Amino acid sequence: MDDRPDVALQGSELPPAASPPIFNMPQALSMTLALLFAIYGIWAYVLNDEWQSIIFVHFGFTPLRYVYPLMDQDLAWLWTPVTYSLLHGSLQHIGFNVLWLAAFGAPVIRRIGTLRYILFWILSAATAAFFHAALHWGQETILVGASGVVSALMGAACRFAFNGRRGYDRIGGHLNPRQSILGAFRNRTVVIFTLMWLLGNVLIALGLPLVGADVGEVAWDAHIGGFLFGFLLFGAFDPIPVVRQIDRSA
Repeated sequence: MDDRPDVALQGSELPPAASPPIFNMPQALSMTLALLFAIYGIWAYVLNDEWQSIIFVHFGFTPLRYVYPLMDQDLAWLWTPVTYSLLHGSLQHIGFNVLWLAAFGAPVIRRIGTLRYILFWILSAATAAFFHAALHWGQETILVGASGVVSALMGAACRFAFNGRRGYDRIGGHLNPRQSILGAFRNRTVVIFTLMWLLGNVLIALGLPLVGADVGEVAWDAHIGGFLFGFLLFGAFDPIPVVRQIDRSA
């Protein structure tokens, strides 16, 4: 009998052929992917079942932790809203997340730089976790996975990386002017992408396993929380003043 805790796993336009994604990433993104794979490799292939459960309990996020007085606990309540985003429960789980992270993390990191990217990761992970907790308050299921952050990067990219004529620009999109929140919804490509993304998460919420049976229960609510964070608050991370942004359509 498997005595591991219940786990809610987050499931989370290719460039020209001459520039495949894996060879055209910001260094911070490459290091992020390496870190995620290293952590998963140790968890999956070095630790035994008991230690795997211990890692999930002490570094995964659970809403149950916040029902009890924080002063009566260890400090896991402080770090788990972020550390859960570095853990994954299966090879398919991490593979799905890193593909989307590679696609949407690149333009955001090029735009905001490494330090802002780290801060963006921390805050978007926490936002996604507590959005999840708001709908599962007091439950002891454990949330792991980076797709809350990936969803935040998608939301951020919707503010600048979608060109109405050419769609999503992973390579040069970071040079586009930042769209206002309302302006983004006047971009047909952004609207279609957002509706399709939202539909996918609604279907997941209704129980349709869009990402495969091996991924487990998908935390669609954390995806929503992350996306809203990235889309609504990206302006706070964007170092380029609106009046000085480059208009490449001129």
